This record gives sequence, C-alpha cells and structure tokens, in this order.
Amino acid sequence: MYAARARASLRGWGGVGAMAVLCALALAFVLLLPSTQSPPEAGTAGQRAAVGRQARAGECQDSEAQQRTLSPSGADGETIDAIKARTGAKRKLIVGVDQNSYRWGYRNPNTEGAELEGFDIDLVHRIAQDILGDPDAVQFKAIPTSQRITAIQDGRVDMVVRTMTITCDRLSQVAFSAPYFKTGQQVLAPKSSAVKGYDGSLAHKRICTAAGSTAYTKLDADRKAGDLPSSADISATVPNQLDCLVRLQLGEVDAVVTDGALAASQAAQDPTLELKGAAFTTEYYGVAMKKDADDLVRRVNHILVDYRAHGWQASYDKWLSATLGKDSAASEPPAPRYLRTS
Repeated sequence: MYAARARASLRGWGGVGAMAVLCALALAFVLLLPSTQSPPEAGTAGQRAAVGRQARAGECQDSEAQQRTLSPSGADGETIDAIKARTGAKRKLIVGVDQNSYRWGYRNPNTEGAELEGFDIDLVHRIAQDILGDPDAVQFKAIPTSQRITAIQDGRVDMVVRTMTITCDRLSQVAFSAPYFKTGQQVLAPKSSAVKGYDGSLAHKRICTAAGSTAYTKLDADRKAGDLPSSADISATVPNQLDCLVRLQLGEVDAVVTDGALAASQAAQDPTLELKGAAFTTEYYGVAMKKDADDLVRRVNHILVDYRAHGWQASYDKWLSATLGKDSAASEPPAPRYLRTS
C-alpha cells in the first residue's frame, strides 16, 4: 500500500517527489552554489512603519518578536565594509538559503543549470543589488533547517534568507530584520487521511517536523500542556523540512506540521496531499544576521522599505499566489515595527 501511494505521489509536479528524495539526500552536505538569477524589479517608495517600544529583558513574547528590530538606515558600517572589502570573485554576499522548497528557494529542473528560484531568492538578489550594486553578486549556501543559526554564528554566511520565523528564542542568538512575510503553522496529510487539522484527530498519529523548527517547539509545548493528544508521536524530526514530505509520501509518517506557506507549496507538488484545518499560529519570516551586525540589520530594513512597495508584490504574484491566493492574509507584506532607541 505504501509503495502504491508513493508511486502515485511521485507523479505530482512533473516528478518533483523523486527530485525531493535526491535533494533530501544531497542536503546531508552544505553545498556552495553559484548565483545566475536575474534581478527582481526594484523600487523606491516605502510603506509607512509603526514604531515599537523597546521591551525590558525577559518581556519578549513570540507574538511581538517581529517588532524587535532596528530602524532602517542606508549607511554603511563595519559589517558592510567587510563585505565590500572582499576582492575579485569573492566580492559577494554570502547567503544561507534552501534549495528544495518549491516556490521559495529551489533548483528548477526545467531551467538550464537548474537555477535557484523562488520568493526568498528574489529577496536575496534585491539585497545584493543594494549593497554591492549587482543582483548576482551572491554566493548561495544551502543550509539545512537545523543549521540556520549556527551557520550565522560561525560566520559561514552573512545572513540567512530561508523561511525563518522570528521568535524570542532565536532573537537571543541572532538578529532579525523587520518581517517580510506572514504565515502560520498548519497540518499537511493525505487527502484520504482521517486527520482533520490540529486537533484530537492527531491522536496516535506519527507527525513529522524539521529539527529546530517552530513547528516542533509548538508541538512539544502543546503535548506537555495537554493541548495536543499525548498519544501523538512527534519523534520524527528531520534536518530539512522537505524530508518530512518524502517520509509522508513513503508512508513512514501520517502527517506533517510546518508553515502553511511551505505546506501549500508541497501540496502543489503532490496532488495526493492537502492542508488539513486552518493555521493555528501566526508567524513572521525575517532575514537573520549576526547579533552584533547592527549596520547590516539596519541596511536590510532600509532595503525592505523599498522592496515592500516595489518588488514584493510582483514576487508574490509570480511564486506564491497560485498556492496561497491573491487575496489571502499572506498576499501583502506585513507592516514593520521598529525598536524605539531614544
């Protein structure tokens, strides 16, 4: 039965399920990828921002974590100077990304050289254009979900643009830009499954999440609090979120919990799957950088002001509107809120 379902699922999106298996194995290694993408449309106007009030230590709440970022500035600083000081072929922005999240950051097998494409990739090119004057001055590094923070802390990348949710715990380890996307956790399961959503139907079900993800943190906390059936098995964790899709296709787990934006893209890859129930959290993606890289954080926030007005919508319409809708809550950029520093 499992083999038959796996074969059926691999017919979705031109055999992308098969590619997913290869990608999942390949991502046991951190890959260095060249950039060949063309630049997204850029603009000059910005969306008006609200100003957040800086909270005292210990007061951070995940629901307000996206407000904890520095105000925009177009000025260079120590971090940006070091990036610009790189010479020759090394004069590039080094960015951690995903290479197998369909429509976010993935290698398109239908392009020459299987180029990296997607919503996150468009944003990376826009940042490179502003800082280095060349949208293709990017050195991409494929980073597993579980290694996003360590890649930043170890200096392997200048930033991570990889569907990374802003949370209080992560803010204690890295710095984030203002949010560039709003989403929420959802359940992905076979259409024939008895799972109805994030509820009692998950009892005795095997649930897959990515290690280090906000999905696992939520499930673990809810099961301990009694808000998730104690019989729900959340032991299946994987380095990359796409590995959960492969395990679901092979019948090794019964459901996947991940960001709805990613789950929708995976459902588009495999017609035997669907989202179950509504989103049960509210989360915001941000660009992650080193905690002391204040000048880079301010610069990215400055870039996002312009990108929200000119570029964001075109990228959304191209990559995400088919799965998330043209009028959904995710179809416009979230308003930024900045720390009050005086």
